[in-house]
Amino acid sequence: MIERTMSWLTGYRRLNHRYERRPRNYSTFLGLATTLCCYKRLVRLTT
Repeated sequence: MIERTMSWLTGYRRLNHRYERRPRNYSTFLGLATTLCCYKRLVRLTT
């Protein structure tokens, strides 16, 4: 399950290499990417 989640997140360039200097910014981008992944999956399952 973890490997699958990590593979979903590899599509987001901002998370591939951590360019942010502050961990809070990286955490924010990680949260956004996770939200987008869940939203896309929800849309795919409901249509």
